[in-house]
Amino acid sequence: MPENQYTEYKEVWKDDYLKWIAGFANAQGGALYVGVDDAGTVVGSPNARRLLEDIPNSVVNTLGIVVDVNLRNENGKDYLEILVHRSSYPVNYHGEFFYRTGSTLQQLRVAALNEFLMRKTGAKWDAVPVDGITVQDLDYESLSIFRREAVRSKRMSEVDVSVPDEELLEKLGLMDGGRLKRTAVLLFYRNPGRFITGSYVKIGKFGEGPDLQYQDTMEESLMLTADRIVQLIYLKYLKGIITYDKEIRIENYPYAREAVREAIYNALIHNQWESGVPIQIRIQDDCMLISNSCVLPEGWTAENLLGPHKSVPYNPDIANTFYRAGYIESWGRGIQKIEAACAALGAEPLEYEVLGNGITLKLKAHNVEVEADAFDHSDLSGHDQINDQINVQIKEPMNTDLEDKLLSLLKQKPTITMPEMAEALGVSEKTIQRSLDLLRDDKRVVREGSRKAGFWRVVE
Repeated sequence: MPENQYTEYKEVWKDDYLKWIAGFANAQGGALYVGVDDAGTVVGSPNARRLLEDIPNSVVNTLGIVVDVNLRNENGKDYLEILVHRSSYPVNYHGEFFYRTGSTLQQLRVAALNEFLMRKTGAKWDAVPVDGITVQDLDYESLSIFRREAVRSKRMSEVDVSVPDEELLEKLGLMDGGRLKRTAVLLFYRNPGRFITGSYVKIGKFGEGPDLQYQDTMEESLMLTADRIVQLIYLKYLKGIITYDKEIRIENYPYAREAVREAIYNALIHNQWESGVPIQIRIQDDCMLISNSCVLPEGWTAENLLGPHKSVPYNPDIANTFYRAGYIESWGRGIQKIEAACAALGAEPLEYEVLGNGITLKLKAHNVEVEADAFDHSDLSGHDQINDQINVQIKEPMNTDLEDKLLSLLKQKPTITMPEMAEALGVSEKTIQRSLDLLRDDKRVVREGSRKAGFWRVVE
């Protein structure tokens, strides 16, 4: 039998192989055979009987654990079987931590070591308190969005959310001994990257291969990101195909909105934020790739994710807050919801790829052969600068989707202000100003009255 996750062969014993025993103990357990070559053939260990006593003593004295050491014989050749049980606490070898994965031994360092130690001790990364920040430093708008959505989803009442910020955060379990947890900073601090490296989302529109056409970075709180990111993608990155059912205008997009929304929220909740790697959303003509760092529950694979499974959020405090806001369910049904939305649209099934500490979800576009970019990007050749905020300006001509949404807003509320338009459509005020100028030039919108007391009139 070849070497695998649970089996390692050594022809002779060396004290350095205590690393392998520590690695098995820190992972799922396993067996180390001494006197067996890499092919699994017994070659014998001449000092097997002496090692039968020496190895257990070395393991106890160096690693602090007990293993089963058995003397075996095959064709007159003695060899040893060392059975290592999974340890419920971290096992170190001279202060270093090792982990058995596949048929390899990996030394755990930095983020991987932190995650391993917290998992073994029952602690969670997102629950660690943060120094140098108080409740008063949190973003008012982010907290307001949560209050609004929690009441709208009926997961919390008006009475529940109409309390001081500190009391609300205590209710959500986002404070520890009067200090904010990392979750609170990610969710409600305007610039979480100040405390947590890589805590942002990158979105890019790609042509062929590495051809990056334009991009955004969303470096605000997770609550602001969750509130705006889907709208940004549909307004700026996707082009809806217009059809009509009698007088009713219908916009058809290449991706089911519910699927995109659920996939992005899953990434925000399960991302391994301590890795320092941002979530990345790559949008092409034929597919959308959503990638994040991850640590799957022990024994899980991509196949587990695609089937029915219990909810095991990597960041439970973030998951709980998103649940209270009505953004997610709590029953591990996210993947099934994405699949159902894709099927309803007629798109191909989604795909998952797990590679190292990264996971990528692939949504395949529907009817891509009739789609075009949301904008004319002829003036963006050579553009490769990342936007600093979601409200970064777009230099392209206004698209018809934004135009129609803006006209609809003006009809519904003629006294609406530009900041209110920008917030409702998820774009910047300068984008709104430019769009209004174009509509006024086309004589489709007229401003009546004064600047402060006037209103907008849509010319039918």
